[in-house]
Amino acid sequence: MEFKDYYKILGVERTATADDIKSAYRKLARKYHPDVSKEPGAEARFKEIGEAYKVLHDPEKRAAYDQLGARWQPGQEFTPPPDWGAGFEFTRGTVSPEEADGFSDFFSSLFGQFGRQAQSVRAPGEDHHAKIFIELEDAFTGATRGIMLRAPHLDAQGRVVLQERTLNVQIPKGLREGQLIRLAGQGAAGIGGAPPGDLYLEV
Repeated sequence: MEFKDYYKILGVERTATADDIKSAYRKLARKYHPDVSKEPGAEARFKEIGEAYKVLHDPEKRAAYDQLGARWQPGQEFTPPPDWGAGFEFTRGTVSPEEADGFSDFFSSLFGQFGRQAQSVRAPGEDHHAKIFIELEDAFTGATRGIMLRAPHLDAQGRVVLQERTLNVQIPKGLREGQLIRLAGQGAAGIGGAPPGDLYLEV
């Protein structure tokens, strides 16, 4: 699988603001729209631009993508790191299975899993999902551990910043890889006085 540099695809710097990204996307989308452009490969380029925008205009996905660092080159052979996504909170509906299927394998390998998990849950507030790593002994015997999570937000300048919080998590005895720990009320706040969503931690 090839690495995709979404910043280069949109022609923006890694420090670009949300407005910079939106402006670049609109310009390129008009240029390469299949109904307008006669250039060879315009449709593929249009899809690639849409995929890049899907990631970079979303604070959550952009912050997670940025954790890969700038050392990767476009087209370089890529495999997600073993700890990919650990400690990041993703809201419900971050990406749907249909969207993941319409984009590249690179996109699906990074973001497809969160959308698929999120489709099966319901809550008045947005549910959050995060992947965590625990010690084998804790999974076998059970324990209470402090888990630090990072949630991306946009600052006043439209740049992505990470806000951290630490939660005391009860790890059930006999927990296995891939299972979820549900923390009631630790998701996004509800609207109009509705209760908050839940936080699901994937081990």
